[in-house]
Amino acid sequence: AYYLLGKDWLVTKEAWDKAGQEIPPVMITVANRTETAARIKFAFDHKEILIPELCNPERILQIDSKVLEEAESQGERTEEANFDSEDENNGNETKRLNKKQQAEYLRRMVDTVGQKGQSGEKIHNVISVGMLSEGWDTKTVTHIMGLRAFSSQLLCEQVVGRGLRRTSYEVGQDGLFEPEYVNIFGVPFTFLPHEGGDGAPPLPPKPKTTIEPVKEEERFALSWPNVIRIDRVYCSSLRINFDDIIPIELDPYESITSAEMVPILEGKPNMVGELSEIDLKDIAQRFRMQTIIFETAKRIYNSEKEKWQGIKEHLFGQLVGIVSQFIERDKIVVKNGLFGNEELRRIVLILLNMNKIIHYVWQAIKLENTEEIKPVFDTVKPIGSTGDMRTWYTSKPCEHTEKSHINFCVYDSTWEATESYILDKSKYVDAWVKNDHLGFDILYNYQGVIRKYWPDFIIKLSNGVQLILEIKGKDDDRNKVKREFLDEWVQALNAHGGFGKWDWAVSRHPSDLEGILEVININ
Repeated sequence: AYYLLGKDWLVTKEAWDKAGQEIPPVMITVANRTETAARIKFAFDHKEILIPELCNPERILQIDSKVLEEAESQGERTEEANFDSEDENNGNETKRLNKKQQAEYLRRMVDTVGQKGQSGEKIHNVISVGMLSEGWDTKTVTHIMGLRAFSSQLLCEQVVGRGLRRTSYEVGQDGLFEPEYVNIFGVPFTFLPHEGGDGAPPLPPKPKTTIEPVKEEERFALSWPNVIRIDRVYCSSLRINFDDIIPIELDPYESITSAEMVPILEGKPNMVGELSEIDLKDIAQRFRMQTIIFETAKRIYNSEKEKWQGIKEHLFGQLVGIVSQFIERDKIVVKNGLFGNEELRRIVLILLNMNKIIHYVWQAIKLENTEEIKPVFDTVKPIGSTGDMRTWYTSKPCEHTEKSHINFCVYDSTWEATESYILDKSKYVDAWVKNDHLGFDILYNYQGVIRKYWPDFIIKLSNGVQLILEIKGKDDDRNKVKREFLDEWVQALNAHGGFGKWDWAVSRHPSDLEGILEVININ
């Protein structure tokens, strides 16, 4: 038996149950920011993670480092706050505490995770933003998941150290402690790293070029709105023409159908240790097609209900009907005959690709039922600018610019160098910048996963149009999806009307750029 978390995370039920027999298991997820932690908690709260033990809201603790810091700074003044046993075991009671008391109560829960008789005793699932304090000494951590960038070995060691607190110091017959284990995912940890070696000394670093905005070139400064998402206003009654929908193809060879897990020692798999195989066939025994239809509709409903203008229950009923018809009309095509003809295997494949199917169905619904699109801007920093770029350094080839606020354009290819030269010399261009270290990105959804991509150039044409330019040789489905979301971004911005006129284009060869600039400038 197994449990599947997110897209790439597999945890065996046997491992979780075994940990629970020995000590009350605790899982820590280390996120990069509060928004990521909120999305993780949302997935657990709505049972999108198929581990029931981790989806109980009473056993989930989301830690915001800012709240913890506040609790620490106010510790002396909140020491007199009274917390009786009823308050500590009743989540409704804690809501009536003031901010200082709530922060102190949260600190107590964090400090006592896994300790019997304490406020944190029942916590199974800790979602942390940043690092937990050095004094945190919970001994019941059995699983650690890293969902942030780990820039140093020391940082990895600190995270892994949360799971290496011993629960027992009893010695075995051999005079050694009994081994204890922690399951670690997403943390690039090397065990007992060593320094030195017999190889040749490293080469001296390449000379670096300073990349920064130039004050004297502020007339070429460009700005853009920071759009965090695009909201849509939908028709009150959803409709969809199934005859126009191209079936979605699922390939078993592109899905995780089995895996082998081994311990990692010195950054390499320890093949000497035991291999534990994860077989995904048993899931079909617990799920039926109607359950899949309901789960798919539920996830779409949870993500869109706040934007729905009508009765929310009406939305859910319509989604169930559309998803049901989508599956019944054979809009899901399985490439492999073994998986397509055998119902149990087909169910497994659909479950493994549920995020992809959800995105595909909802995209089809959006196209036919959108009445209006609205950009939602970052309230902290609604406008980005070339002047905001921090100074950075590179050893890549680069060249001075003539019509850019940034002193150099850094080239990743000769193609980029050619296009940059054309932009500098073109009579249709007033200003331009390569989108490198600027912070300008477009969010897109590919196979159910929210991602970012960075267009290549931002250009201000002589007619006032702001052009987003992509250079692309070979094309694929992922790049097409990126352009769909780029087009939506441009449409939403032009509909808003407060940021001038925007357009986008794709250059497939350096020779076509001048023609693209001329056509858009004339139109």
